[in-house]
Order: sequence, then C-alpha cells, then structure tokens
Amino acid sequence: MSYLPQDSMSLWWLGAASPVRVGTLSLQDQRRKVALSYDPAWIASPQGFALSEDLPLRPGLNMPAERDTAAGAVDDARPDQWGERVIRLIERPARLSLLEYLYFAGDDRFGVLGVSLQAQTYVPAPTAPMPTFEGLADMHRAVQRVMAGEVVSEQQRRLLQPGVSMGGAGPKSLMQMDGASWVVKFSEGGELDSPLIEYASLQMARLCGIHTADTLALSLPQGHAVAIKRFDRRGTQRLHVLSAHVALRAAGEAMGYPELAQLIRRLGHPDQVRAQQQELFRRMVFNILIDNTDDHEKNHALVRGEDGHYALSPAYDVLPAAQGLGYQQMRVGAQGHESSIDNALSEARAFGLTQAQARQTVAQIASQVAQWKVLFKSLNVRDADMDLLAQYLDGARLSEQRDLKNA
Repeated sequence: MSYLPQDSMSLWWLGAASPVRVGTLSLQDQRRKVALSYDPAWIASPQGFALSEDLPLRPGLNMPAERDTAAGAVDDARPDQWGERVIRLIERPARLSLLEYLYFAGDDRFGVLGVSLQAQTYVPAPTAPMPTFEGLADMHRAVQRVMAGEVVSEQQRRLLQPGVSMGGAGPKSLMQMDGASWVVKFSEGGELDSPLIEYASLQMARLCGIHTADTLALSLPQGHAVAIKRFDRRGTQRLHVLSAHVALRAAGEAMGYPELAQLIRRLGHPDQVRAQQQELFRRMVFNILIDNTDDHEKNHALVRGEDGHYALSPAYDVLPAAQGLGYQQMRVGAQGHESSIDNALSEARAFGLTQAQARQTVAQIASQVAQWKVLFKSLNVRDADMDLLAQYLDGARLSEQRDLKNA
C-alpha cells in the first residue's frame, strides 16, 4: 500500500517487552519542525521519563527552537545523511518532510524510539529482514549503485536498510552476525582505504585505554569495509541513546568537550562520573594527536542505563582526517577549538583531573600514538596510505604536540 503524507504520527518506546506509546509527533512551523506531545499515560506511567532535558515530562507541545530539526531526543531518531539518501532513492515518497524521514528510518533505527502511522498500535515502515555478513559483496554492489545514483534492483532494494547511526554522510548499512546487529561502513571511493584506517585507529584507541566499540575489518575485492557493533543494543534489548549534540543542546551548553564533561557530572551515575570524565579527556587528547578533526558532537553519545543515569557510549567514528586543519569540531579549552595539548590541558579540572594527572594521561597516549606505524602495518594498512597519513601524524605540528615539554 502506498504511503499517504500526513502531518502527525505516533512515537513509541521499544525498550520494554511490548511497545509503549510515548506521544504524538506533529509537523509545525510550515512543516519545517517536528514537535512532540507526550501521551498522558506516558507522563503518568512509572516508566515514563523525559527523553531529554529539553523535553520535560509534562503536557503540552514541545517545539524545537530551530527549523529542520525534531524536538529534543527525537532528533536522534532521524536517519543520517546516508539514510536520507537511501530513502530518497528507494522509497521515493510523495513528500519528504522531516516526519517522512523519521518514519522511513524504520524499525532498525538507532536507539529505542519507534515511529508509527497508527496512533494505537506500533506499525513501523515495512523493511526486509536485516541481511547477514554472507551478503557483504551484494550489499557493497547495492551501496555503489546508490552512490552513483543508479537504479537498484528489487533484490538490492531489500538489502539496503536506511537505519540510523550517529555518523554522517558516508555509505553504510545494517547487517547481522550471530544475532548481533552491526553498522557496516564502506569507502566513499577516495584515495585512502578509510574503513581499514578506521579499524586500525580504533585498535590504537583501545591500546590507549579508551573504551571502543567492537569492530571488524572486512575484505572486499577492492579495499575494505569496517563493521562496528551497535552499542544501542544489548542482546535483543534496545537502549536509549543521546548524541552529544542533542544532550548539550538540551542543556543549553556550547558544543565542547569541557561542557560534555560537566554534563556527565549531572547525568552520570555518581560513582562513575570521575572515570567517565577521564575517559572523555582521553578521547579528546587521542583525537588531537591522530588528527581526527572530524570529532563533531554527533560522534559522541550517551547511553541511558536502567537506573536512569547516562554513560559515554563506546568510542566510534575515529580516524585521522588527514587534513592538518589544526582545529577540532568540539571546543577543547581556553584556546577554543585549537588542536593542541596546551589547549587540552587548559581546562583539565573540568574533567576531574589535576595538571599532573592530565599530563600523565597525555604522556601515555602520546607514547602509544608515536608507534602508530607499527600497529597500522601489522593490520595491513597499505604503504601508500601510511605515507599520506605520515605527512600529518608525523609532521612537525603533531610531532611537537606529542612532546609534553612543548605544552
């Protein structure tokens, strides 16, 4: 049955044994915003809670401040740029407002929220069963056709799952292995084997004491894909996840590492706050030292536990930008977004660290990053790729940053 555009849909919580209605989503402001109205039963329920700090648990219309966004945590249920591209090519709905994108993201979307056309029953947009890793080559061919803007066959259409991840425009799909769901990311066709470099970067992050998502490097006829195990699932259970973008926006804070560290103080479990803040500091320093300047606030996330407290998700979407821009996407410290250890140390207290503790952490990470070539070589990163990366990772600026005497 073809889809008929409508200006309201129902939002559901999928973290329980059966779906629970949260409220109503509606198009507002000339159909450029998606608002949320909580259902009275969700407000009254013991399991009901505010989905984000800017969606207080009370009656009324919750409107986003900006156009082309959805209210609060609902914004994280949208497809990313790649998902939007798949929806435009595959679904081709008569209208493409934000509400359509939310609906066609389907049941496998990131997080614990679901969208249904029906008000009383959760009926998501129909999708085919999630493919397994055995279909990787077929999936890759389907993704390449989408990238080229070519028509896809019905079989390829069934393989493509728009889904949602916290990432951006890069080609990706959802696949399953041994009952677990993975985000599989493919190369955009540039000169670098970026998926293998991302895999190697996450292995290096783990050696630096950073909690990373489980990853696999998958060989293709040309290059690789990288599979990242979804951290919004625990077995069959779905978990509520907020991107740092949504969480910081909800709190009225700037998009920065120190601000996120302080937000963790309020949202995290009291017994885990200090360790969580130090984990975030490690990630910030690591990103600086490997030239990962694409560390925007959607590449950081908070996962809600059963106790209602939030904790950092495993690290994901981590790899050198190979641009040498010298500025991070997130604010680092007193010198704003500047990619320097001096800047990272300037607000160490926001991360619950003394200067001595912060310097010791930097020294540990710098020592590990200095050996990046050994690790990358052992993981079969191509020599040509390592030569290009070395221009930045071993260039004068980052070599200097690895030397704490200069900080």
